Amino acid sequence: MHARVTIGQMLLAKLDEATGIYRDSVVPAAKQQKGFKGLYVLVDRKTGKGLTIALWETEADMTAGEASGYYQQQVAKFKDILSAAPVREAYEVTVKP
Repeated sequence: MHARVTIGQMLLAKLDEATGIYRDSVVPAAKQQKGFKGLYVLVDRKTGKGLTIALWETEADMTAGEASGYYQQQVAKFKDILSAAPVREAYEVTVKP
């Protein structure tokens, strides 16, 4: 399993809007992607810092979404919510329950 971690800084006044976008748009779109295994969104409501962990069956599944433009389309949904460009990192999941 592989994880794409996206770290972003959001406008405090738009945190609830961001949650709605994830719930109503990003998660349904992710479920349509080959190899998608889950998505976690973590937010610090005091600072606006957010962390998204998207889990993928294989590294190829994870990178396919970046090559196809899927990832960029999802990030674009937050253009009025992010106060800075997000940082993207990729990891191999080595321990899981």
